Amino acid sequence: GLFAAAFKSREDHRKQIELEEARKAGLAPAELDEDGKEINPHIPQYMSSAPWYLNAEKPSLKHQRNWKSDPNYTKSWYDRGAKIFQAEKYRKGACQNCGAMTHTAKACMDRPRKIGAKYTNKNIAPDEKIESFELDYDGKRDRWNGYDPSTYHRVVDLYEAKEDARKKYLKEQQIKKLEEKNNNQEGDDAATSDGDEEDDDDLKVDEAKVDESRQMDFAKVEKRVRTTGGGSTGTVRNLRIREDTAKYLLNLDINSAHYDPKTRSMREDPLPDADPNDKFYLGDNQYRNSGQALEFKQMNIHSWEAFDKGQDMHMQAAPSQAELLYKNFKVAKDKLKTQTKDTIMEKYGNASTEDEIPMELLLGQSERQVEYDRAGRIIKGQEVILPKSKYEEDVLANNHTSVWGSWWKDHQWGYRCCQQTIRNSYCTGSAGIEAAEASLDLMKANIARKEACEESPKKAEEKRMAAWGTDVPEDLELNEEALANALKKEDERKREEKDERKRKYNVKYTNDVTPEEMEAYRMKRVHHEDPMKDFL
Repeated sequence: GLFAAAFKSREDHRKQIELEEARKAGLAPAELDEDGKEINPHIPQYMSSAPWYLNAEKPSLKHQRNWKSDPNYTKSWYDRGAKIFQAEKYRKGACQNCGAMTHTAKACMDRPRKIGAKYTNKNIAPDEKIESFELDYDGKRDRWNGYDPSTYHRVVDLYEAKEDARKKYLKEQQIKKLEEKNNNQEGDDAATSDGDEEDDDDLKVDEAKVDESRQMDFAKVEKRVRTTGGGSTGTVRNLRIREDTAKYLLNLDINSAHYDPKTRSMREDPLPDADPNDKFYLGDNQYRNSGQALEFKQMNIHSWEAFDKGQDMHMQAAPSQAELLYKNFKVAKDKLKTQTKDTIMEKYGNASTEDEIPMELLLGQSERQVEYDRAGRIIKGQEVILPKSKYEEDVLANNHTSVWGSWWKDHQWGYRCCQQTIRNSYCTGSAGIEAAEASLDLMKANIARKEACEESPKKAEEKRMAAWGTDVPEDLELNEEALANALKKEDERKREEKDERKRKYNVKYTNDVTPEEMEAYRMKRVHHEDPMKDFL
């Protein structure tokens, strides 16, 4: 059953396609739409050939319509100021203030009367027209619902009157200036013919200025604004010159500058090889890194750095404060730079502002006669001048005949005249050299005598060292009885270490250790390096 239904749907779809082709060729009658109008086959109709699985007998756009909308819904609005009945006498239940039946005295919008219509039966107000509408979702939220467009021509007339008054005033001022200039020119009798021609040219320029307001409005387009009240002429400004080529059409090469359609930005230059004088667009980076954009960027960087250094400054929170602080910073920076430059100029001078250097020095010419030999050495006429440095040279102090650093010995500098290595010392001459040599010889003799007279260490010291050391000498003599007592004491001490309950509160400590006690400790301690320690 499902296969047969699918096959029938496909056959119907095929017949529909054949019928449409025949209609296009003029071999079949034209198709009519829902309104009974003939469908032009040359104009593409959306969903004119519906898919076969929709089982559509004719083209339909029902799925694109708002099928939930109410066909009886109208966008009518309240009839403002409409009256339905005018009473002559007060009626029971009417407003006590004005006499209308459509509201009460509490909701009355008329001026409160001294004596209400209930008691006077005069000036009875007519009954208002009460209407109620069931608005849909959009109608309840339409802020312009019930607005009368015909009332807008008053706003347009007001602005047009202001614009006309402004243009008229400007034109009167320009004509007044021209008249004053013409009167001044007529009163000037000493003007020459050339001057007259120049004045005529100026007058032409000034006359052209009368139509300057018309020239300034070249970017405006006069359009007829349709309104219910008859319409008026409004002015619409062109915010974009549409004759300019879009930036993404300047270079159609796919490998050229990238254009981001979301942000409408092209950072690189689309035509880098073209003449800069012929280009009107150099890329967004050119605008971002030049002009006021660069200054704004530097101001941002300054505010960030100042905030990091602890200054209460924020570019977005207080832009005026940030700009003022940035200007003060630039002034202080320029002042410091100028002060540093003046200090350097004052110390070293400024060659660019000094007097001109004589030509004799520039060209190396002078009237002094100098004679040279064949090797190029100077014979007569000029003495050899040694170049001098800015440091003091050949300055002798404290009776020295040579400068400091003229003598070197044992990695020390000194004076050559007295061979002293102490700076700013008084010069002793050759006598000081002899005294230093004699003192050195005496010191060497004392060291040699001390080494010769040095005695060997005493036996008691050898025994004490042997008692404390780890190596036992062969000639060490120990008391057997004292050694046995020392071994017993060592065993008791180790038992106390294993069982802390036997440890006494009062610890007796002595600093005197006998050789027998040291030998007992040596015999009882664990030798970790002994391979037979596990068999002891």
